Amino acid sequence: MTTIAKLKEKKVAGEKLTCLTAYDASFAALVDEAGVEIILVGDSLGMVVQGKETTLPVTLDEMIYHASAVKRGAPAAFVVVDLPFMSYPNPEIALKHAGKVMKRSGANMVKLEGGQAVLESVKLMAEHGIPVCAHLGLLPQSVHKTSGYKVQGKSDSEAERILNDAIALESAGADLLVLECVPAELAKTISERLTIPTIGIGAGVDCDGQVLVLYDMLNVTKGKRPKFSKDYLSGQPSVLNALENYVAEVKSGKFPGLEHSF
Repeated sequence: MTTIAKLKEKKVAGEKLTCLTAYDASFAALVDEAGVEIILVGDSLGMVVQGKETTLPVTLDEMIYHASAVKRGAPAAFVVVDLPFMSYPNPEIALKHAGKVMKRSGANMVKLEGGQAVLESVKLMAEHGIPVCAHLGLLPQSVHKTSGYKVQGKSDSEAERILNDAIALESAGADLLVLECVPAELAKTISERLTIPTIGIGAGVDCDGQVLVLYDMLNVTKGKRPKFSKDYLSGQPSVLNALENYVAEVKSGKFPGLEHSF
């Protein structure tokens, strides 16, 4: 069974970690069978499952519903659940909602976006025994503030801010860190500075692990597939084979390639 301690041991040993999103019991079972260490129940379900334009309309109860289904499909899996938009406006509410997610879904960890603004929330949750995954770089819940889905950390000042936020989040008690759409060199620097594992998506091969949206890597999502993703179902006889190929390529360092990075 995957634990936080085992994830950190793999980082120290230099073994790459694998993570995929899942939103229901059937896919969760396949993802777990393929050997993926972390299942993320992402608020990306708002777009890929519900057909909405952004992740913002997703509710806490919807996250709990999908996380519960995932946990039933893969009861032994390490499941991380997104706290949706505006469900953590201050530390006390963040603690209340995180506790609700953990108790009702059976999840192993919650995830929230942001740096300095969420430090006290991370600290309070950690103090109460709630494992936390932080998220820096491109923040989908802030898409209107950032005027779209753009690479973050390209300027020296932005890169320094993200690095300092990463260090501060670890100090506050975060156990994992997702880095989304940041330059590969920045992600490498952050991964080397932190003792907690980093999970990249569009952040280069030097993160401690990788995550993709399941629907993207199975080429189910409508429209153009993100640059950082890859169609793993192409040429494979089954979904399980596609998932196993993803695990193998992440573990070997073959994925992501330069064409998937910024």
